[in-house]
Amino acid sequence: MATVCHPDNGKVTASFAGVAKHYGVTVSICPPRSGHRKGVVEKINHSAAQRWWRTLADDLAVEQAQASLDQFAAVRGDTRLRPTTTDRRASVATVAATEPLRPVPPAAYPVIIAESRQVSRQALVAYRGNRYSVPPELVAGTVTVSHPVGAEYLDIATHTGNRTQIVVARHRIAADGAGIDVRDHGHVVALDQAALAGASSARPHRRKERIPPGPAARAAAQLLLLIDPTLQLTATVTDLSAYEAAAQNRTTLP
Repeated sequence: MATVCHPDNGKVTASFAGVAKHYGVTVSICPPRSGHRKGVVEKINHSAAQRWWRTLADDLAVEQAQASLDQFAAVRGDTRLRPTTTDRRASVATVAATEPLRPVPPAAYPVIIAESRQVSRQALVAYRGNRYSVPPELVAGTVTVSHPVGAEYLDIATHTGNRTQIVVARHRIAADGAGIDVRDHGHVVALDQAALAGASSARPHRRKERIPPGPAARAAAQLLLLIDPTLQLTATVTDLSAYEAAAQNRTTLP
């Protein structure tokens, strides 16, 4: 209900007013504490759920379910009596024929979907099974991905809370779940330059290099001895020559 109107005063929200204007309909808010009016709509939904939804097979496709619902509405729903002031035997179908609806607009209402995403270390933003590139300055940051429903492009903007967001990238939307990396050429060049700038020609660190304790480590050990004189810093030194001699005499596995 809060999507349509404000709960405090019952006025239509600005976002839903645009939807009503686009489709050319009038919004009639049901007044509070009017169970006799709300109960009619809820009972119709309850009847459809009990008489159609519960009897629907689990292995039906979406198209088959829609065809079944249309048949249920034509056979059961439209034949319900709806008396009027001029015809006491009128049904839902006959009354609906005298109240035709306007045709649906050719284009859907431009609803914009916006979601927050985290930028990866490769300057990519994951969205609906694909990844889209952004400038490398936004690595490990939060951005907002937005696009109108049915559009071919999406926008990636900086996430600054209530402040004005700046669009930093625009990509063509790939098919959902395709696993495609959509990259902009400028973003690729900037990422390569940032990687080369952080590169170093120094000797790489060896994985098993034994580094002796430095002055800071020795000072910390002396401090521990001053705090607790009973602490004994002992280390067991194992001579590897014994293992070497045992390995030389053993040529086969047990």
